[in-house]
Amino acid sequence: MGRRILWGSLLLAPATAVADLALHPGKVTLFVLSAVSLVPLAWLIGESTEHAAEHTGAGIGGFLNASFGNAPELIIALFAVGDNLPEVVRGSLSGSVISNLLLVYGVTQMAGPDDIPIDRRSLLPQVGLVGVAVLALIAPAVLGSSGSPDRHGIVLASIPVAVVLLLVYLGVVGRNLRRHHRTQRDDPSESAWSLSTALGTLAVATVATAFVSELLVHSLDAFARAVGLSEFFIAAVIVAIVGNAAEHGGAVVIARSGNMPLATEIAISSSAQVALLVVPVVMLLSLLFAHPLALAFRWIELAAMAGSVLLVGAMVADARSRRWEGALLAAAYAGVVLWFLLAGNR
Repeated sequence: MGRRILWGSLLLAPATAVADLALHPGKVTLFVLSAVSLVPLAWLIGESTEHAAEHTGAGIGGFLNASFGNAPELIIALFAVGDNLPEVVRGSLSGSVISNLLLVYGVTQMAGPDDIPIDRRSLLPQVGLVGVAVLALIAPAVLGSSGSPDRHGIVLASIPVAVVLLLVYLGVVGRNLRRHHRTQRDDPSESAWSLSTALGTLAVATVATAFVSELLVHSLDAFARAVGLSEFFIAAVIVAIVGNAAEHGGAVVIARSGNMPLATEIAISSSAQVALLVVPVVMLLSLLFAHPLALAFRWIELAAMAGSVLLVGAMVADARSRRWEGALLAAAYAGVVLWFLLAGNR
């Protein structure tokens, strides 16, 4: 039933395009339509990469998931860079890391069976990678704490930080690919799409996501004024959750089926991918725009990410998935949301 709803809701994207071109709705309506349309598109991107992975094997399949699973966050961020909305970019990226660690991982534990073993050896290093990213982002944050956080000097200081983060990520991916390159690939299941269908669907979904993301970013300011919320809050909470829709839904569904090791892997690895892949890629690609992005995150963002790393690390350390721990993580995320709401724009 849920999958039927998701397939049917894919019609929201063309309906939003028609509404924008023919009906010219208000910006608030357009923001809501765009946000809702991104949810099934994010799911379709995740679905396509999973089917492609059945043909390519675990190593390349994991790389495809890493490359395309966070496509919505990447596309939204680049359009916000083009619109010179640096606070929106940084807010959506930090919010994505935090929501994956606290909200997705927390809800996953609550949705699945209680007191189930999880793979601590795999999860702890990924949590640690997010911690490495937070430490690397301290330098540009210090420079941006006084004066304009987007001045040219901080942009230049952000370049080596982005390069280091990307090299660390590529090193981890390369190690995993080397580990899997000799693994015998299983035959695709009967229900798997053909490789050409999976890649074609992935391409169409990515293009549609780009179009809808442009509408979302262009209407964000009007929506923020209409509802009386800061652009930072909308980016760090609403846009981040929408961009992570595939991870949210997939992890919860898998958790309910009882596969807690895989469900927890999705939630935590997605945070590491955003912190070490999406953040540096957005920064480096922004150099092609008129207003490059400085990685001068606010202290509240770095503190929230660091706190999420420490809390999740403590939960993972016992190598068990427990519902009360999930409830605690969800409550911590609610606290972060309230903190971001009170903080307002920089």
